[in-house]
Amino acid sequence: MKHTCFLLCIISFIIIEAESSRSSAADPSPRILTRLIFQDDDAKTLKWADLLVGDPPQLGPIAQVHGFPRLDTKHQSLVQMEAASGLVLVGVRDDEDGQLQSGWILIDTGVDADEHGDHSHWSYPRTPTVRAQVLDKQQGNPAHLYVYDGMFYLANDKKNGFTRLDPSGISAKDDTATIQKRAAFHSGGGGHITLAAVGNSVAYSSWIDREGVNQGRVDVTAISPAGAGKPSYSFHLPYGGIHGAAANQGKIFFAPSDGICWVKADLVLQADPKNIAIQHLSLGKDGDRPRRTGAFATYGKHVAFVAGSGPKAEVAFVDASEKVIQMNRITVPMAEGNRPSGLEIVRPRNGMPLVFVFHDHTADVEAPYRLSLLESDPDGDGNWNDAKIATEIDVGRARVDGHAGHHSLAFDADRRLAVFSNPGDGTISLLDLDARKIITQFHVSGVPSKLIATGGRASGH
Repeated sequence: MKHTCFLLCIISFIIIEAESSRSSAADPSPRILTRLIFQDDDAKTLKWADLLVGDPPQLGPIAQVHGFPRLDTKHQSLVQMEAASGLVLVGVRDDEDGQLQSGWILIDTGVDADEHGDHSHWSYPRTPTVRAQVLDKQQGNPAHLYVYDGMFYLANDKKNGFTRLDPSGISAKDDTATIQKRAAFHSGGGGHITLAAVGNSVAYSSWIDREGVNQGRVDVTAISPAGAGKPSYSFHLPYGGIHGAAANQGKIFFAPSDGICWVKADLVLQADPKNIAIQHLSLGKDGDRPRRTGAFATYGKHVAFVAGSGPKAEVAFVDASEKVIQMNRITVPMAEGNRPSGLEIVRPRNGMPLVFVFHDHTADVEAPYRLSLLESDPDGDGNWNDAKIATEIDVGRARVDGHAGHHSLAFDADRRLAVFSNPGDGTISLLDLDARKIITQFHVSGVPSKLIATGGRASGH
């Protein structure tokens, strides 16, 4: 009897182990919602992690992007970065006017999209890896980076021009040398360059000068896969200090030291630079100083920007499709010492476009850190003149130092979630776009700053 019981126990144990093994083998790995790629301002490196399905969602293991070079943490910094065609481009700047080592790094996100008409099937077959890089003394200390019509445009400040790179033409077989050859330099702009490009045919690049012969100067350059040795022509805005540019609806918008200016895009490069019609829209004054903006965000036919500070901070919109451009300005009151920053726009899976703007300040200012959400089109008629503040949310701290250390915000491809960094807290927060509230927060190492979310919910296993 004892032997029988012993045998039954052994058999039962074997059955349980077998069932457990089958169950374990059948359990799928956590499903990915989106992939995050973010800068660490302290380590001067690029990290990544997958956001995983859960209630609330979870953050997978954090790792450095494979092949990312070791930068000089005291004298080099990562600047703007953008994503297109499954690739991310990030600029590298040094504090010696580009004479230490500056340039760009191109990363394969490891995310694939299988297009199906009105939606995509997402997969994550690879880990993020550096595909190519150019870091030397010849890159002109880049700063601003844009994506227009699916192309990367990186401003090479000290070279008075910009580099254009077509990510869609890069294949899996291309080596570093081949990719480097496809990065075409175009002359245009100077100092601290901002630029706008239209139709893959013409680029407008600005000069930062506030006085002198290049005050208000804009260079117009023909875009070519081989680059361009000089601009086609130049013209001057009535104001200098240009620090922002955008293209929308066949118009080019600029952010000089007073209000905004715009011109019609010259796609055939036949305009007489002396007779270009330059339109100006004033933002009023703060005391004796004209009010200005510094950057634009575009969505559909609209161009948005911020201005002012404290209780008089505001978000403004223009409908770029109109023949006569008019502004709709909305006061977004903030505490004294706060300035609006990090303007982003998304249309959630449900509802009209939402506008996000952070209340940011430098470390020596005592003020709350908040995030304002605006409904751009409450009645859904396509006209943003009825835009209004929807809610305000307390967020983590920034760590502002010049252009660095601001909150950065991105959206998953399914437009269900917003993800933003809190550099002063070493955290990344997750916001539900339908509920309009933060649902969880992740502590990450270092100082997370600029971030990108790439991809949507992975296809079923």
